Amino acid sequence: MTLYGYHVPKMASLIVWVILWEIVGRFGLLMLFPPFTEVIAAMGEVVTSRSFAEAIRITVISYLLGLALALVLGIPLGFLMGLSRAADKLLNMWVNTFLSAPLSALVPVFMILFGLGTPTVVVTVFMFAVWIIVLDTRAGVRHVAPSLLEMSRSFGASWPELFKIIFLAALPEILAGIRLGMIRGVKGVVIGQLLVSIIGVGALFSLYQQNFQMAHFWALVLLLFACALSLAELVARLEKRIQYYAGERN
Repeated sequence: MTLYGYHVPKMASLIVWVILWEIVGRFGLLMLFPPFTEVIAAMGEVVTSRSFAEAIRITVISYLLGLALALVLGIPLGFLMGLSRAADKLLNMWVNTFLSAPLSALVPVFMILFGLGTPTVVVTVFMFAVWIIVLDTRAGVRHVAPSLLEMSRSFGASWPELFKIIFLAALPEILAGIRLGMIRGVKGVVIGQLLVSIIGVGALFSLYQQNFQMAHFWALVLLLFACALSLAELVARLEKRIQYYAGERN
């Protein structure tokens, strides 16, 4: 960003918001927002607490299980929709419906089906993550150049070899879907645990709210944001490393 001829780094906007947050907290303009410096100080207490370690353990297990299910089912389903027009016509409407639907409203249904525990959170993560993975995988498969497939067949490529070629050609979109699915999965694990309110970070959020420990509450929010952004950045770096596959499709 350029301002009056000077290059301003992107982090400048974040610094402005932090300063505003500190001012609002210092003057007590909003009771829910303690000063940002207090939030940073509380972050150390949150991270070093025994309850945080247990909450993170439960949260990470739920998140990884839900995301693994989303990958195992989402990528093959996206391939099926990308390769088969009949499957695409049958499933496309449902996938887009679930992607657009307010999935938070389904969490109470999952609680009835799977109980007040980790299975409900795993299913919530899966539902939040899987649909964007399906659609991006489908988009990648459908954008593979027909000439690439014709050349593969002319050289006598078997079905496993053809699948590998399609997978590598569609890999940029697949990774984009995984990156977005990971971010949505973080949202799913937090929402699931908040509504269950007895496990993981959901229990911590409830504890801090009930005791009006807003500095600890916002410290936990910032930690979760940092985790989600870090995961997204890791996958984004992987995307950049394999971008040359996109050129091979053209």
